[in-house]
Amino acid sequence: MNQTYLQNYVQQQKAAYDAIPLDRVEHLIGLVHQCWKDGRQLFAFGNGGSASNVSHFITDLGKSASDRMSQQEPGKRFRCLSLNENLSWITAIGNDYAYEDVYLRQLQNYAQPGDLVLTLSVSGNSPNVVNAIEWANTNGLTTIGLVGSKRGRVADIAHEVIVINDTHYGRVEDAQMTICHMICYSFIEQ
Repeated sequence: MNQTYLQNYVQQQKAAYDAIPLDRVEHLIGLVHQCWKDGRQLFAFGNGGSASNVSHFITDLGKSASDRMSQQEPGKRFRCLSLNENLSWITAIGNDYAYEDVYLRQLQNYAQPGDLVLTLSVSGNSPNVVNAIEWANTNGLTTIGLVGSKRGRVADIAHEVIVINDTHYGRVEDAQMTICHMICYSFIEQ
């Protein structure tokens, strides 16, 4: 293995981390805190590696952050759900309607005005993600998009956007997961 490649990879990852706008992350933490305080739901979704990161984020928020926050207000936990977990529902929607609607149609069943929607997308252009964000916007939900530097449609339509200054899928996904960890650990450790 060429160590120069590895050194360059690490340097580029550090640059992606260094470009994370901490003021925007702090704002997102405030939105998530308000969602918890108001007893609203947080829905999250993504595709591929982003779907895995969403699952990890919701696990940390729903378990560890909820454990900590319920110490402040007994019994009050984060109401959060990863929409990429229910495989039979996703495949039924994809088969009977369209894959582009797998997240939108779940939101139609669960979401209420005032809820929070977060998507992770490197390209920002996945039709199933874009459709869900558009539906959420028109139905009174607050939408958040974490995207790569190609930005895509999500960056144009989500209410809140953080752009990771890179197009490399691995680096963008790692930086997005770091943001998700910062959100969760701001509740766990403070």
